[in-house]
Amino acid sequence: MTRIDDTPPAWDERTQLTTFLDYARDTVRTKCEGVSAENARKSLLPGSPLMTMSGLVNHLRWVEYYWFQVVFLGEEDQGPWTDEDPDREMRIAVDFPLPQLLDEYAEQSARYRELVAGTDLDKKAQRATRSGLHVDLRWIILHLTEETARHNGHLDILRELLDGTTGD
Repeated sequence: MTRIDDTPPAWDERTQLTTFLDYARDTVRTKCEGVSAENARKSLLPGSPLMTMSGLVNHLRWVEYYWFQVVFLGEEDQGPWTDEDPDREMRIAVDFPLPQLLDEYAEQSARYRELVAGTDLDKKAQRATRSGLHVDLRWIILHLTEETARHNGHLDILRELLDGTTGD
């Protein structure tokens, strides 16, 4: 379901948290609508050569994977990054069509939506963060909302530089 605004259908905490995360996720898709394959792969910022529209979408996909599956559920980290190439998810994104990256992100988000719906917000993560804390699910949802919203700003800038398209 694509959200057109961030107003929750109910006012309980879980609904408010998930509405904002879903709205931020849907905004990613909206920012990418109509972007050509060539433009999706273009790097426009000399100081950030990995920042492409494809790279940002793939990064967001893998960030959610890391926080939900690796940190929260405690699974083995199967992400594309390595010690030698910690930003590899952004680098390899240009090898995939943007619609594929968006579809994979949406499919994964649907699985995480189910995980969140069936889990107590106070449940602690299986793994600690770098600071040694075992954050709860509520914190992870808030963190992912912030991360996704921040990168939506990057997508906004890239889109305007690429083809002049601006949006909310």
